[in-house]
Amino acid sequence: MSRARHELKHYITTADYYELKSRLPAVMEQDSHAGESGQYLIRSLYFDDDFDTCLREKLDGVRNRDKYRIRYYNHDPASIIHLEKKSKRGDACIKTSAVLSMQQAQSIVDGDIAWMKEHEDPLIRELYRKMAFTSLKPKTIVDYVRDPYIYHFGNVRVTLDHDIRTGLNCTDFLDPECVTVPIPEGHAIILEVKWDDFLPEIIRELVRVKNRRVTAFSKYGACRGYGI
Repeated sequence: MSRARHELKHYITTADYYELKSRLPAVMEQDSHAGESGQYLIRSLYFDDDFDTCLREKLDGVRNRDKYRIRYYNHDPASIIHLEKKSKRGDACIKTSAVLSMQQAQSIVDGDIAWMKEHEDPLIRELYRKMAFTSLKPKTIVDYVRDPYIYHFGNVRVTLDHDIRTGLNCTDFLDPECVTVPIPEGHAIILEVKWDDFLPEIIRELVRVKNRRVTAFSKYGACRGYGI
């Protein structure tokens, strides 16, 4: 089980975004995965059941909940694909993951899951049980651009997520031609701050944005906003 981490999210404006982009590099390192551009693209496929339990629990503010997703980066599924489970336990978040091949990811999208039953990875077996014995299934694609920064003391990660797009009811997330559209919130930009046991004061001050409140923003929830 991965270590529990804390996180805060804030809606920010375009002006806030550029202000933070100028301040963060003075104290934090740019995540090496971002490359020369300082950004990377994330495509995720989120799961939910016929009752939209994951979505409803998020909207209702349920403090103990789980969500499942498959994710890859920079439109390059041949590089690495992760199955992830993100668990919310009060104010802490725990994430576990497993590596999938492109063939395995596509078989999950297609509902061909028998191979998962005896897989050596416990998370893959867990997803099999959820899909086989409940109505959990791929629900929609979520695309966005991330600007990531790290601060090693306290294992802090600050990200600026923007250009959020939804695949609506499309689940064929390995298809690079799958059409996505902007979320109803339009130009939403989300500042996320994640840390382990403590958030250093220098980072707390660095990410402080005037008149911005903590939000429970959910990219998955926003991407389902068209048709729930």
